[in-house]
Amino acid sequence: QVQLVESGGGLVQPGGSLRLSCAASGNIFTAYVMGWYRQAPGKQRELVAAMTGDGSTNYKDSVKGRFTISRDNAKNTVSLQMNSLKPEDTAVYYCNANFATALIKYNYWGQGTQVTVSS
Repeated sequence: QVQLVESGGGLVQPGGSLRLSCAASGNIFTAYVMGWYRQAPGKQRELVAAMTGDGSTNYKDSVKGRFTISRDNAKNTVSLQMNSLKPEDTAVYYCNANFATALIKYNYWGQGTQVTVSS
């Protein structure tokens, strides 16, 4: 089965940067939408950024201009560059791979990596 493993989280001061990486153990086809979600304590998991196989992206409004998602299908990886971090970015960040049609659906999640933005 496909496994997703995140890395790169940690503690950073406001205004700092982090780069999250997600490695897939199996092949991720271009038809999969790759994304980063986050969940803060007491809140619902929310989409942060997503990218289709052809490069189309979608970002949560509050991270536009600060975060950049990228993917390398040949390496089965997806990354999230996070700049100008704010305390409200603090959350567990999860890598996600999703493929859905009328006939079949696949959805994979990583274990999560903690990002804490605090001075």
